[in-house]
Amino acid sequence: MNYNESNEIKYIIVIGASAGGFTAITELVSRLPPKLPTAIFIVLHLAQTSSAEVICRHLAKSTTYECRVAKNDEPILAGKIYIAPPDYHLLLTKHHLRLRKGAHENRYRPAIDVLFRSAAAHFDSRVIGIILSGLLDDGTSGMSAIKRSGGTCIVQEPQEADYADMPMSVLSSVEVDYRVAVAEMGYVIDELFNRPFKTDGSIPEDVLLEAEITERMVSSIDEMPKLGRHSNFTCPDCGGGLADGT
Repeated sequence: MNYNESNEIKYIIVIGASAGGFTAITELVSRLPPKLPTAIFIVLHLAQTSSAEVICRHLAKSTTYECRVAKNDEPILAGKIYIAPPDYHLLLTKHHLRLRKGAHENRYRPAIDVLFRSAAAHFDSRVIGIILSGLLDDGTSGMSAIKRSGGTCIVQEPQEADYADMPMSVLSSVEVDYRVAVAEMGYVIDELFNRPFKTDGSIPEDVLLEAEITERMVSSIDEMPKLGRHSNFTCPDCGGGLADGT
């Protein structure tokens, strides 16, 4: 896929981590093969007072890829690592990044699920999703969306993760492609990029719809029934009505 005359991307890589994940991310980016035709997007659960710039400077010492804090509407370029800033959801379109101040998901903003769903909706089988150390279950729904859209799912071996909740949650819900130590992920990724290009996946309608609604952060009354039946519950963050997707 060409984003401009000199920028060709074969797969995108989306990475999600929470507690204990900073060390894992640092090791992972240090082991990435250089000059892959990829753009890399990272959501690390951060407090509002945290500095994504500090994280970028730290990661830049461990990788040949340029690290930058994601900015709204900036183009997606190969050879870059984009870090979600605190208190903003990071989403992807086919050509640009989006930052949104929507409601927290899984108690977090930025949320891993938001990034992963948007990646699946716009890049289908060209997505490589990676879940690292973390508490609770953010990233499980997003990894399911990636898998259902034809993408590749990689999970950190729970036994080596500082906090195994997130890897274990994904493993209990999604048939992942690789369950490996962080030290092995560079080899796995190199192998994936050297394989013949995967055919486009078929993106499920609910993945497309959820990604669209999150990007716009509003939805029409006609769209809501597609996500599920109306419920009597409201979102504790924004007060909006919730749909029952069961």
